[in-house]
Amino acid sequence: MNETSKAIAKAAIEVAMTESRQEEQKKIAEQKENGIKAVAIDIGGNLLESIPKVIERSIVASRRTDVIKESHVYDGAVAGAAREAIMQVATKATGLNVGGKIGVARSGEHLSVCIFMSIGLLHLNEVAIGLAHRSIPEH
Repeated sequence: MNETSKAIAKAAIEVAMTESRQEEQKKIAEQKENGIKAVAIDIGGNLLESIPKVIERSIVASRRTDVIKESHVYDGAVAGAAREAIMQVATKATGLNVGGKIGVARSGEHLSVCIFMSIGLLHLNEVAIGLAHRSIPEH
């Protein structure tokens, strides 16, 4: 399927915004029917301290679900896009706890990573979203 970068970005956002594991699996199945492979990864805690772990989990989950194959080219694309998405929201999360999801979606040469999270401070929560895209070889 020849998807646009905009459609793949939308898929990553939709997966990241799911509120339950059941909704997540349903959304991933819907996207698969449209030729888009996707995965979601739960995140939580102090975002800045856990950036390496979040990036690593994004790569591992993407490999396990066949969103990408095991190769440094694909690993680097996921890592770079995940890091870029995280940096887009990092200033809001400095020193605070977060909870949310990373969504990774891919079709053809397009790969998007979205981070959707709630940033907690007592009972006052901020919501933030970061999105990044990479072009990668088809596999």
